[in-house]
Amino acid sequence: MSVLTEAYTLRNGTQIPQVGFGTWLLEEGNECYDAVADALRLGYRHIDTARAYGNEASVGRAIRDSGIPREQLYITSKLPAEAKAYDRALEEFETTMDQIGLDYLDLYLIHAPWPWDEIGKDCRRENQQIWKAMEEFLATGRVKAIGVSNFETDDLNSLLPACETLPMVNQIKWFIGLDPSATVATCAENDIIVEAYSPFAHGLIVNHPEITDIAAGYDVSAPQLCIRYLLQRGAVVLPKATTTAHIAQNAELDFVISDADLAVLDAMRDTDQHDDAMEFRWS
Repeated sequence: MSVLTEAYTLRNGTQIPQVGFGTWLLEEGNECYDAVADALRLGYRHIDTARAYGNEASVGRAIRDSGIPREQLYITSKLPAEAKAYDRALEEFETTMDQIGLDYLDLYLIHAPWPWDEIGKDCRRENQQIWKAMEEFLATGRVKAIGVSNFETDDLNSLLPACETLPMVNQIKWFIGLDPSATVATCAENDIIVEAYSPFAHGLIVNHPEITDIAAGYDVSAPQLCIRYLLQRGAVVLPKATTTAHIAQNAELDFVISDADLAVLDAMRDTDQHDDAMEFRWS
């Protein structure tokens, strides 16, 4: 079985593919359309986008043009982080559905617990209000699963008591050298699947000497090792690339990292701060 078809089962019985294709920073138009079209042609069935990415229309067009039956695909989008009122959430959802041009989403997430220009703001009460809208989207069948993104333990603990339906997914930044173990543990306690975005730390860790050395031992690239590490830690992983070669390579994950190497990778910290770090888009 291809890793692209392996899946976790969410609390409501729906399945989410373990590897998805991320679209953050892919520009609306040809860049996004071509990358998503390539990913679908190469076997990816899980595509992740967001209103904030500004590319929902291109994602939807590539999906529709692929000819792949809708039920074989898993599509995620996200409520803008700035939408912290019930009525605003309803409006933004309709905008997403209009932009993406699909009858339903497989997963819809609150993009962040606070607006991007007010990171850390206390929006606990507002998140409880918009979660009611999220539950309504689920009840209509236009969304098959709901969740959150960038929620840490305190954010989750303030939201969960107000939920009739608990979040099924929490999409967080996670890469080798970043330790989200407290959030991951809270998710596990509440049967919330963790999705890992930015598995390459925006490209800052793919030249890390220890990571590249370990990857060489398996005859794989550093990005492949980064993805495989997160899979073995139980996460859904959302790599992004633009070239056909890298999109294909990111799905070639038929190897297993040894326990000894996992321990070394677990112990790494601040890998995105090493002397040779260079931010670039893994394209």
